[in-house]
Amino acid sequence: MAQQTTIIAIAGGKGGVGKTFLTANLAVALALRGHSTIAVDLDLGNSNLHSFLGLENRYPGVGDFLRGTVQGTLGELAVQTSVPALGFIAGDGRMPFMANITYNQKRTLVKALKHLPARYVLLDLSAGTNFNTLDLFLSADSGILVTTPEYPALMNMFVFLKNLLLRALEQSLHGEPSLREKVNELYKQSMKDPVFTVERFRCELAETHPQAAETVTSVCRKVRPRLVYNMVESLQDTEIFARVDKTLAETLSIECDHFGVIDYDASVRQSLKQPGNFLLQNPSSQISERIDRIARRIIKYWDVPVQGSAQLLAEREGPTLVDAKNQG
Repeated sequence: MAQQTTIIAIAGGKGGVGKTFLTANLAVALALRGHSTIAVDLDLGNSNLHSFLGLENRYPGVGDFLRGTVQGTLGELAVQTSVPALGFIAGDGRMPFMANITYNQKRTLVKALKHLPARYVLLDLSAGTNFNTLDLFLSADSGILVTTPEYPALMNMFVFLKNLLLRALEQSLHGEPSLREKVNELYKQSMKDPVFTVERFRCELAETHPQAAETVTSVCRKVRPRLVYNMVESLQDTEIFARVDKTLAETLSIECDHFGVIDYDASVRQSLKQPGNFLLQNPSSQISERIDRIARRIIKYWDVPVQGSAQLLAEREGPTLVDAKNQG
């Protein structure tokens, strides 16, 4: 019996929130727990996942595969890392102009990703909300969205989720051109327009297109991101979990799972000055323990919605944050 493959997309509403750092270290943590894992650099145009794994930028990867400059399957481009169960597939390497891949290239890539021979496939996506990033996030079994507790990062996360949901609705209503146009108009809202809510949009559809309204409800149930909060400094930062839940429910009619917390630690920034993997170099650190907890949650709960995750995460991680601050 072939092993099940779980594809996990990892994205961030803006750059600098630690998306690639999490991808690399989470891949290491899953592999160290005995699960075959492949980390794929899909931050095309800005590929640097190799550096976070302590590798050189000299391997053919996704760009070469899509351009046809290498023979074989995408899986054959996987490079063995220093962790026995962990493989790595490079992004665009030194190949220019790969940030805006075509529709056909995207289809080819998604199909190839689904055939990678690993228990877990982690996709390090580009920051922001371009259509390729949104489509790759939606093509995965589910995804992790990385943010920091700062207001600008949270706002960018909400924008990402709004655009992700609109993209999912647009694709689900592909047989109704007039309805797809309605969705497209929502991308172009000005600041003078009423605040967008999915529930208002669904109610408007229900009057004339009841089947489409049901589709909206179905899509909202399927879009359930896992949120990881990076650079968290205090217990007060965990109070945003409940506010995030409330905002997502009121505006986008979706639920999320609050999946992990990573403390702010100046040693992380220091470690990034040189290529290398943080978890391997600092296996006993608080940060490494946080990342390993996220890996354990993926192994145990990835396919199971975690009810009340905002409160659970605050209760489990909050006291440690307080202790760490007091010790500092």
